[in-house]
Amino acid sequence: MSTAGRIVRLAERDRVQVHFFLDGEMRHALAGDTVLTAVLASEHALRKSEFGPEPRAGFCLMGACQDCWIWQEEEEKPRLRACTTLVAEGLRLRTTPPESWP
Repeated sequence: MSTAGRIVRLAERDRVQVHFFLDGEMRHALAGDTVLTAVLASEHALRKSEFGPEPRAGFCLMGACQDCWIWQEEEEKPRLRACTTLVAEGLRLRTTPPESWP
């Protein structure tokens, strides 16, 4: 697991730790973190663009653009907007779309 992400936590380290999975690897975040914050605390990008090889890490950070969508591991579950969804214990995410994705 990478320990150097795009986001470096400087304060609020005393919140409850939450565990989630990203591409099958267990990660941790703090209660109240968005999925975007949780992923970028340990990674440099959220996912790759659907339209090219460029890494994406969110753009507007308020749920208005399409840049922070991330998929849940279970194909029948909807993808999530990472900037407005709070990370939850046991959440299983993937950085690539499932094969059934249009």
